[in-house]
Amino acid sequence: MFDAIKKRFRDMGTIKALCESAERHANSAGQAEPGAEHFVLAALDLPDGTARQVFARLRANPDGYRAAIAEQYASALRNVGIAMEAEAFGNGAAIPGAKGAYASQPSAQALMRELAEQRKSAGSLPLLGVHVILAAAQAQFGVAARALQAMGVSPAALAEAARAEIAAAGGAPASFG
Repeated sequence: MFDAIKKRFRDMGTIKALCESAERHANSAGQAEPGAEHFVLAALDLPDGTARQVFARLRANPDGYRAAIAEQYASALRNVGIAMEAEAFGNGAAIPGAKGAYASQPSAQALMRELAEQRKSAGSLPLLGVHVILAAAQAQFGVAARALQAMGVSPAALAEAARAEIAAAGGAPASFG
């Protein structure tokens, strides 16, 4: 029982770190609320390194994910007739963090719901960056999914690599329906 309480507190600390980091990533890109893509960036920042290992398993550069996100925003603007280069995103348009209750975009809320479902069957393994990547792999639409696809990473391959990383970390891979 004490181990379960320790795990829950550790997971709460990880969630806090993820939320704060995701918000910083969003704010530095000029967005008030983080989306799923910002949570993926936050997972890549976690010291456990498991999110980065998922990318390594796929021979994808995790540091290229930020550029892939920027390209998705630039592409969306080009599609409505606004010419803007991807390099312009996140350069000098930072906004201050929000005050008050934590708020996030619907894509981040969906990611957190997937993460909560995943945690129900997590066993003794603490919350790691790889769990965020596995939750992100469930998204079919949105900036996070399009950025991964632009990097040549399919959701199925991402989920498979994440499950392999969870198994390597000593946990049972979560399954989604």
